[in-house]
Amino acid sequence: MIRVVLPAHLKNLAHVTGEVRLEVPDPGADRVTQRLVLDTLEARYPMLLGTIRDRHSGKRRAFVRFYACEEDLSNDSPDAPLPERVIAGEEPFIILGAMAGG
Repeated sequence: MIRVVLPAHLKNLAHVTGEVRLEVPDPGADRVTQRLVLDTLEARYPMLLGTIRDRHSGKRRAFVRFYACEEDLSNDSPDAPLPERVIAGEEPFIILGAMAGG
């Protein structure tokens, strides 16, 4: 079970409250990746398609950041394994809307 925390505007769009809990297909514990989690999230909540990643390129949107275990995973490869604590469900995978300006 992967726990995902969404920003408020995406929770509203997906009609969810609190954390989203996802059962991801079992590719092996060392192969649970950002891509797999986001694919599973978008399959379960198709209204989120294109809000987190570009639909065609699959790249993260410019003002969206990914965090887990107090680390910024935004620039990690989407195919890099997620931290063990996220895979075990101990820590959430956090999707955050970044703010720009000064």
